[in-house]
Amino acid sequence: MTLPGFPMASPVEGLIGGLLIGLAAAIMLLGLGRIAGVSGMTARATGIADTGAPRALAIAFVIGLPLGALIVNALSGGVGTIFPESTLQIVVAGLIVGYGTRLGSGCTSGHGVCGMSRLSKRSIVATAIFMASGFATVAVMRLLGYFG
Repeated sequence: MTLPGFPMASPVEGLIGGLLIGLAAAIMLLGLGRIAGVSGMTARATGIADTGAPRALAIAFVIGLPLGALIVNALSGGVGTIFPESTLQIVVAGLIVGYGTRLGSGCTSGHGVCGMSRLSKRSIVATAIFMASGFATVAVMRLLGYFG
């Protein structure tokens, strides 16, 4: 199924992925009483944070993210990805994102999926800012000619 104007979109796969993310977040919250925010789990797994989920759980969570992607990639026959050629660019971008998640007390998964589902005012504001920033970035990129 393709969407008009979005020939590369995969709405069914996106829906399934979204449902699985929501299910995983619900299991984590209802089953373990923990928020499934990636930045918080990563901070706990790497020892940056002293509080949060038990460290072993955080490590398993962080290892499970790329492991799950590898399994899906193997079962689906490959997933197309495009990365910048510059390793330095990827590292700098990752550090900026990491700093932003610590500054904002969470990442898009923590605020957008877990926080909003709990009607957290802080998460609703953070998610609105994430979305507005994304919209503004796309608008600027279009003006600069990066997108059709």
